[in-house]
Amino acid sequence: MQDMERRQLLRLVIPSVLIIIVSILTMKFSPSETVVPLPSPVLNSSNLTSGKGVEIIAERLQAPTSIDVAEDGKIFFTEKHGSIRVVENGTLLAEPVGDIKVENLGNAGLLGLTLHPNFMQNHMFYVYYTYSNNTGLFNKVLMLKENKNKIIDSRTILDGIPGSEFRDGGRIKFGPDEKLYVSTGDASVPELSQDLNSLAGKILRVNEDGTIPQDNPFSNSPVYAYGFRNVQGLAWDPDSGELYASDQGAAGSDEINLISPGKNYGWPDGECSKNTKNTPPLVCFNPSLEPSGITFASSDKLGYKDHLIVATLKGSHLREIDLKTGGQNTILVGYGRLMDVVESADGSIYVLTSNTDGSGSPQQGDDKILRLTRS
Repeated sequence: MQDMERRQLLRLVIPSVLIIIVSILTMKFSPSETVVPLPSPVLNSSNLTSGKGVEIIAERLQAPTSIDVAEDGKIFFTEKHGSIRVVENGTLLAEPVGDIKVENLGNAGLLGLTLHPNFMQNHMFYVYYTYSNNTGLFNKVLMLKENKNKIIDSRTILDGIPGSEFRDGGRIKFGPDEKLYVSTGDASVPELSQDLNSLAGKILRVNEDGTIPQDNPFSNSPVYAYGFRNVQGLAWDPDSGELYASDQGAAGSDEINLISPGKNYGWPDGECSKNTKNTPPLVCFNPSLEPSGITFASSDKLGYKDHLIVATLKGSHLREIDLKTGGQNTILVGYGRLMDVVESADGSIYVLTSNTDGSGSPQQGDDKILRLTRS
């Protein structure tokens, strides 16, 4: 009986200890200025902690970077070294859909993935990755077609994006206008973010075939907005259709921005800037959380409807933000660094961990795909 009571006590205490450790480490190794303080996680029915309200969908993954879910529930995701993989009917398929030759170093590699809005009919999807040639490192976007979980066709639709060992951007998503949006980093050359002739440090917007939409803000250019350091998240408010982006700062000063066509978001002239020349962020994080993938919850299945959900790497938690009230809450801790988050058609929320990419501390079974549930 005493052994049973001791085990029950440990199950209650260990998640609490993990939360405290994560919070202390985030504060210790971040800048001291605090614009948005980290909330103290609360262990109650609305918070998800290790082993509670979380289902492990797949594990032992190799540095996964991006995830998307088809209408029928099939999960597609990328691994940084170049594999495109699938979870079908709850089972991780042993063979990848395809392997792409990428430059896998630092933060570079196979980074972004998104399914075409009509994927169930045309089986098309897109990936963003880093490659090298005799002139240097670059990033490109490929359009791929699959049949029975194998790639049967491919086409380059966007190329020549400056690349680097660090700060390659790489998030790609279709907007409600069915245009493809592509986030790029400054490729470790900050001044490129202000250069409208460069594709670095931008959010790009193209048609599904890579051609330039006629209503883009700059004539004959895929540039939609500029002045970014390393955008890692793109998401649209399901009610207003407005685009939001997460941008990682240099030393703190991570931003959540409302994106408007043709606007300048300030990097490298300033971070979290209220400079009237540039568009200020809606939210600025100091200490740094290193925000990565973001999504809006359009369903109330988990109680987060209309709120922005943010995966954080350095922060090692999933954060819920009510952009209307400014309220924030930590909703998932205990799984280390979180790379991407997506809401599926049935209202489930899926999360990618990122502990095997050289920057984290791998836990048993890492890396994982998690599905948030209600216990």
